[in-house]
Amino acid sequence: MNDFKKDIVTGLMFISGIWSFISGEFIFSTVLFGSAALYSNIALRSKLNS
Repeated sequence: MNDFKKDIVTGLMFISGIWSFISGEFIFSTVLFGSAALYSNIALRSKLNS
């Protein structure tokens, strides 16, 4: 997966988290925010190690 696709996935998870937070689904939004943060951190580390 190239960098653009990784950025799209992270952005979609973040936007979905915001939308679910507004909708009142706080547990689901927390999971989405956490997964977006972890995914971006893993993608950044793999980019630095390459």
